Amino acid sequence: MSFLESLTKINNVINDFVWVKLGLVLLLGTGILMTVLTKFFQITHIGHWWKKTIGSMKSKSVSGHTGKNEQSISQFQALCTALAATVGVGNISGVAAAICSGGAGAVFWMWVAAFFGMMTNYSENVLGIYYRRKNQNGEWSGGAMYYLRDGLGSKKGCKGLGKFLAVLFSIFCLLASFGIGNMGQINKIVANFESAFRIEALSGKILYSTESGSVSLYALIIGIVIMILGGLIIVGGLKRIASFAEKIVPFMVIAFVAGSLIVIACHYDAIGASFKSIFVTAFAPKAVWGGVTGVAIKTVISWGFKRGVFSNEAGLGSSVMVHSNSNVKEPVRQGMWGIFEVFADTMVVCTMTALVILTSGVIDLETGVLAENAGTDATLVASAFDTVFTFGGVHIGSMFIAVAILLFAFTTVLGWSHYGTKAFEFLFGTKSVIAYKIFFVLMMISGAVLTSSIAWDISDTFNGLMMIPNLVGVISLSGLVSKITKNYIDRNIKGNKDIEPMLSAFPDIQLEQEAAMLNEEAEESKETAKKA
Repeated sequence: MSFLESLTKINNVINDFVWVKLGLVLLLGTGILMTVLTKFFQITHIGHWWKKTIGSMKSKSVSGHTGKNEQSISQFQALCTALAATVGVGNISGVAAAICSGGAGAVFWMWVAAFFGMMTNYSENVLGIYYRRKNQNGEWSGGAMYYLRDGLGSKKGCKGLGKFLAVLFSIFCLLASFGIGNMGQINKIVANFESAFRIEALSGKILYSTESGSVSLYALIIGIVIMILGGLIIVGGLKRIASFAEKIVPFMVIAFVAGSLIVIACHYDAIGASFKSIFVTAFAPKAVWGGVTGVAIKTVISWGFKRGVFSNEAGLGSSVMVHSNSNVKEPVRQGMWGIFEVFADTMVVCTMTALVILTSGVIDLETGVLAENAGTDATLVASAFDTVFTFGGVHIGSMFIAVAILLFAFTTVLGWSHYGTKAFEFLFGTKSVIAYKIFFVLMMISGAVLTSSIAWDISDTFNGLMMIPNLVGVISLSGLVSKITKNYIDRNIKGNKDIEPMLSAFPDIQLEQEAAMLNEEAEESKETAKKA
């Protein structure tokens, strides 16, 4: 047995335990628990969280840039950077893989994962803001490692456990940042770009070949260009990443959704059948889906949840690391951006991808068999777009998807570079993070010359391993999240202004944030008065 075969076998055993036997139960259980404890906040206060997120974009405190001397970023920049990391290949290839392997019903379970994931992500962000503190550079540092160490660790008899889980989470996050957050994304960019914009003189020049494929000079050149561009942004720090994400993410999401709506509209007669297939096969998977042996209901749920989490990252404890850098004062305010993040990623972008695949005819809704020219799950969405956007034999749809994957995956790399930086900072200190950034950038070239899918499979496992200590932290601090949420609702929705706000676990930061919040409210009052 070769090394890669042994590695694959070991990884499959760990992956099955992490995702199927433990992770899915823990993930769904946490989402249900936080939904119940917050009294279904994502539904009962949908108007409020919508108004305080995307509906408050005109407010300077939400979208306005922070000063040059400030090390935080705006709430909108935090959302865009988090979405940069979450809206990636998982929204295109991931959804296609879920449908090909788990059937159309997997989409339903992606929705379920997202519905409860909204409150998991909300809770992570609330805890991230509540337990964040400033590092030596004056930047906010927050995330699962901090609420594990300072939150869970503050409970009686849990100090050692909290520290251990915090270190464990940081190690898994570091490893995942090189896999799912770097090499895997670059690999998909290169493969799709080389296929859609083929230059025979470069693609035909093979550098080396293995059993699983070959690497061309074209792939290497694309990898080098991406590495240089990534290095210029990543080494510049979070503010440069956030500034780039703020400009690119809204554009790429709107463009992809618009393109998807056109494809779906052109196949409008298949919309009803597509939704029927999603709901029917979610509970009664057909034997023909997933091959001769068919798929079990457990497989459908597993694929839906895995790809849902792979896409929106709710429960991983990843995006909270950038949300914690926001200039927000109220933990619940950033928590609501977490709800919107999952909604935008899965309920909007992933649903568009699924409907594009199911309505376009690239996959048979009755048998699950791919159309003759559909290719594989990696090219399924491109084939679906080509059913509408092909002119004079030129596959514009494939080119569009190649560019979409380029933007989606590249911004994912930028977002994950920040996650890895924060994990590295927690483990080794602030001064050493430049070493991580340089190594992270250099590793991007490895993704361009990868030929094996094992990197993706291992990344999937590390995602799951990150999830476990994070969700232990969220569950152990669930009562605190409920308390902070009630405090916010009583003050801001019910109007009881006599209650002291719960802004931080640390008295000095609590006082600092209270003063800053009063100044912010005074500025907003002045703006309102001027408009009046």
